Amino acid sequence: MRVGRSADEIGIRRRPKDRKAQIARASAEAFSELGYNGVSMELIASRVGISAPALYRHYAGKYELFRGAVLNLGQQLVDGTADIGGDDPQTVLDGLVAALTDIALANRSSGGLYRWEGRYLRGDDQVALLDQVRTVHRRLRGPLSMLRPELAHPQLVTLTTALLSVVGSVVDHRAKLPAAQVHRVMQQICRAVAAVELPTNVADAPAPQDPVRFTVETSKYEALLTESIRLFAHNGYRDTSMEQIASAVGIPASGIYKYFSGKSDILAAIFRRASDRMSAALAAIIASVPDPADALAAVTDAYIARAFGQPELERVYYSERLNMTPADQRIIRGLQRATLESWVELVVAVRPEWTPAEARFAVYAASSLVIDLGRLVGDARSDEARQIVQRLMDAVLLGGYRLRATLPSM
Repeated sequence: MRVGRSADEIGIRRRPKDRKAQIARASAEAFSELGYNGVSMELIASRVGISAPALYRHYAGKYELFRGAVLNLGQQLVDGTADIGGDDPQTVLDGLVAALTDIALANRSSGGLYRWEGRYLRGDDQVALLDQVRTVHRRLRGPLSMLRPELAHPQLVTLTTALLSVVGSVVDHRAKLPAAQVHRVMQQICRAVAAVELPTNVADAPAPQDPVRFTVETSKYEALLTESIRLFAHNGYRDTSMEQIASAVGIPASGIYKYFSGKSDILAAIFRRASDRMSAALAAIIASVPDPADALAAVTDAYIARAFGQPELERVYYSERLNMTPADQRIIRGLQRATLESWVELVVAVRPEWTPAEARFAVYAASSLVIDLGRLVGDARSDEARQIVQRLMDAVLLGGYRLRATLPSM
């Protein structure tokens, strides 16, 4: 005779054993998708399927969830590269690249979080993330220094940054490719990057130029875009007001609305303009340079010139693009996808051993290099830094450095 019913029979809802893991996964994906400022405790709770008060029983607030998500990703990098060793430095380096690729593939929906949103970490948490990243750099530097004993410490740092950038690019997009092929492409690219001969005896960096000052005759539309880029890059999109933008241009805040419906509209216009110009430059190169390898080198140079000429624009794109409306994000992705496919066609023509899908991963890796190495050199964008980036991008896309022919300037 039964004296009672089971919990399932009387409708008691059991808490899943992996609730903490569900919350951690949902929060990491939400922060990566929407940015730190775009996420609330209520949103995370809804993704997990619980109430906000229930979520607060696990975590004190949004920052605690964010901190856990970012440092967990960093710890995965540390743990995943911890036990890779051996006597052959190339085997060790290949093993580290393979481990990092596995981690990137496992975290494609949230792996960029520590790269682009880590700036919101506070105090000791920021230090902890830096320590995690330094640990991975040090592990890469060990076998690399044995393979390249002629390199000085700053050169080794440049190459380990490039290696992490190449593998990290996997989380910056959603292009599809079987994991085995991703591993093969990443290994090929990373071996080429590790072998790059870095330039020496390049002219010193030019003196920094004075910032652009707009005159009354200058187009207000252009001035608003330029000053917005500067302010978004230095203050952050969320902490830049319409009043600050207007003041930088010398007009009342109400004057902005003659040109833009709001701050998000300014951000979208910045990215549309940049995408259109890059697309036009690439089309002009393809039309005027018949040899695919020369055309690919010219496209690379045009991309680097844009990034070095407008470093604040690159910084704003990767750190603030999530602040656009979903509709504007779709438009920008469409524009960029069209440019990307033209670039992919050139890569396949030069590297026939790659499928278009594999070439697509290489193009994303090359563009990621420009951003990450640009952050490494900061404002010291010298001729040497430019040549370093050029050679590394050539290694990614061409398999090695290509001497430049005399090509039309863009």
